[in-house]
Amino acid sequence: MPQRVLVVDDDNSIVRVVRGYLEQSGFQVLTARDGETALHMLRVERPDLVILDLMLPDRDGWELTRIVRADRTLAATPIIMLTARVEDADKIVGLELGADDYMTKPFNARELVARVKALLRRTRLDQLPTAAPSVLVTGGLRLDLDQHTLTVDGSPVELTRTEFNLLEAFMENPGYTLTRDDLLEKAMGYAYEGMGRALDTHIRNLRRKIEPNPDEPAYIQTVYGVGYRLTGAGT
Repeated sequence: MPQRVLVVDDDNSIVRVVRGYLEQSGFQVLTARDGETALHMLRVERPDLVILDLMLPDRDGWELTRIVRADRTLAATPIIMLTARVEDADKIVGLELGADDYMTKPFNARELVARVKALLRRTRLDQLPTAAPSVLVTGGLRLDLDQHTLTVDGSPVELTRTEFNLLEAFMENPGYTLTRDDLLEKAMGYAYEGMGRALDTHIRNLRRKIEPNPDEPAYIQTVYGVGYRLTGAGT
């Protein structure tokens, strides 16, 4: 069965171009022109990935992302946001709400397809069964790779797929400085120039969920000019 991508945009020309490139690459494409239709299709069709425009006639992309991430049956669905806005604040809000990636219009359709493939490849790898239960522990962090769950000091904490992949990369390499490209490849399956701001936003979101004091992180340390590393200082 081909993987299915839901394209949500009220611009018919964009939908037509994106659909053509995705179908050329072997995907089955579903489309919606407004947020209400998109939400219905998400719940009924369960697409493998969503390409979501921010500016829609009714429910905007931010609201849809918030609804998807709050719904346990949909929360793991990868989301790539499309936005005509170039302000960093708009992109950051989308990522903070749980989007996995974003692209600014106008965009290169081939690059969009490459990002779709990378996110879906990462999703498939995350779902592969392992030979034995695999749990990573650092200080009060306990990451179960099989159950895809995290507890912090014994309390469950919900992570987006990207946040989970980032924390997995850190906990597999405690004390080791990971470059921005290392982390982007692990979390999203690719690294493109200019994605550093997105990474910083995902790290900030992750810190808010795992750190006793996100303003003075005990676990995820910034290595200026290089990347980040995980320490055991949270113990």
